[in-house]
Amino acid sequence: MVIILIAFGTLVIVSLLVSFNDLWRALFKIFFSEICNKIKSIFMSQTKEQRILDFVLQNATCGDPQSVLDNIDKYCRLKEWAMNVGDQKGLILDNIVKETDPSVVLELGTYCGYSSVRISRLLKPGARVFTVEMNSDYAAIAKKIIEFAGLKDKVQILEGSTSDIIPQLKKKFEVNTLDLVFVDHWKDKYKQDTQLLEKCSLLKRGSVVVADNVIVPGAPDFLEYVRTCGRYDCTNFPSFLEYMNEKDALERAIFRG
Repeated sequence: MVIILIAFGTLVIVSLLVSFNDLWRALFKIFFSEICNKIKSIFMSQTKEQRILDFVLQNATCGDPQSVLDNIDKYCRLKEWAMNVGDQKGLILDNIVKETDPSVVLELGTYCGYSSVRISRLLKPGARVFTVEMNSDYAAIAKKIIEFAGLKDKVQILEGSTSDIIPQLKKKFEVNTLDLVFVDHWKDKYKQDTQLLEKCSLLKRGSVVVADNVIVPGAPDFLEYVRTCGRYDCTNFPSFLEYMNEKDALERAIFRG
């Protein structure tokens, strides 16, 4: 009877995935993965993010950022899905970082520190990454992963909301302007935080804003704003959702000043 129920449930899920359009199918996959991860966390008394950290500490090479990234990607692709930018879009992000050659980087949404490691490993000596994370548990895990990667001198985690921290960057953290901004937090805050960066005069001519997940889960108001406001030159980079064979994209918006 149990086998029949499992088979029926699997058939229902497959049927739903086939019938959904691309966006809803991707969202369903994320939702289903996260439900499974939550159930696993209850039985293990440990969060998914703690399991990612443990996997890195046990398998990656200390002081080797690429080894840290490879092991996070391995864990998230083979064991539990997580919301990093991932290896495929990560290569696009790498190229943007290399082309921009930034001295000061702001990341909105640290999560476990994956993209902080990805970006900072490519920076020239003396460059800085400020990464904003509202969840104190995520920030604590990110701190350990960044330190394990040997990049603690390049990355500073700022705990709190973006709406509170962005206006403090100039006076409290001595940031004049930003060369690169990587936006990867709550999708409904992409537009308002971009406008806040403008309002606080943190963007200069040539500043690059890169947004992840503009297709899945999607940030339509952000895309409409940067593409139509007349203040940015935009390029879309099609790719795939992290650790899934579902379409997603990065959007690069270069500030005209």
